[in-house]
Amino acid sequence: MPEGSQEKTEQATPRRLQEARRKGQVPKSADLNGALLLLSAAILALLSKDALINQTQAYFYTYFNGLVAIRYNDNQLINLLIDFTLHVFMIFIPLFIALMIIALGANLAQVGFLFAPEAIKFKPEHLNPINGLKRIFSGRSLFELAKSIFKILVIGYVIYAAVMGEFANLMAIFHSPPKTLLNQVLEVALKVILWGAAVYLGIAVIDLLYQRYAFQKQMRMSKQEVKEEYKQTEGDPQIKGWLRRRQRQLLMNLVRKEVPKATVVVTNPTHYAVALLYEKDMDAPKVVAKGTEEVAKQIRKIAQEHNVPVIEKPEVARFLYANVEVGQSIPMEMYQAVAEIIAMVYRLKQQKV
Repeated sequence: MPEGSQEKTEQATPRRLQEARRKGQVPKSADLNGALLLLSAAILALLSKDALINQTQAYFYTYFNGLVAIRYNDNQLINLLIDFTLHVFMIFIPLFIALMIIALGANLAQVGFLFAPEAIKFKPEHLNPINGLKRIFSGRSLFELAKSIFKILVIGYVIYAAVMGEFANLMAIFHSPPKTLLNQVLEVALKVILWGAAVYLGIAVIDLLYQRYAFQKQMRMSKQEVKEEYKQTEGDPQIKGWLRRRQRQLLMNLVRKEVPKATVVVTNPTHYAVALLYEKDMDAPKVVAKGTEEVAKQIRKIAQEHNVPVIEKPEVARFLYANVEVGQSIPMEMYQAVAEIIAMVYRLKQQKV
């Protein structure tokens, strides 16, 4: 069966997900960011409404008084406009900073920190009009269109219902003083926005769940793709098997060559075996062969065939196997223990003589 026709039934592997993330392909809902920003802006504006109105009103009073006092002086007018712009900016900058933090937090909550330069890399196929038409009339594009229409209808109805619910209050406040009128109109407007933003947030959460489902479905792999990826990351099983057999063969050749010349074999007694060689011109004994399980069994067998003493010292055997490579001398902290073993070997040889 051709690879392209195989059914994609397997979950995406970590490598495939990492590769998709490197390309900027992550499950993300743009609506969630917009909904959170709109809802947060409405809440913050509603909470700080009185302070913002008082500060703005006070400065407008000062600004217009200064504007009236100007007598054909361009420099004074420019300075007044600059001062007006800076003051309004200072009034609203805390709100802007809060919204920037919320927007950044919403993105990080969805996808974490993501830097994907490949996502903005120029690709010639994007200039192909046929591919563009395919994207426009794809199932995903049609879904996004249906989702947008649904959002407009639902949010529009909610806003309409909220406005109608406050209609009587709006009619009553038009006889209020200007400051009270502005305060009450702004409060009603923010409440209506809050209702719309809350519904928008609910739609965005559903959209995020769908985006994650669609992404997981898109990232699915066929069994053949999983096998091919395993070969690329872990290596071909046949090659790995051949390498293991080759390594085992080389190890056994070393064991057959070095163990017969060893002074002593220290064992666990069954799981570990370390062959040591010590000659008079050496500064310290060195490990000439070592192994576990089946290799340890072969070391003991070859040692017995060539009359090499086998001494059971579990602690020494485990330490030497874990810390000393073949061809290296034993470390200083093992001098005493190994010296006692070699002395035992010499005494056994003298007894046999």
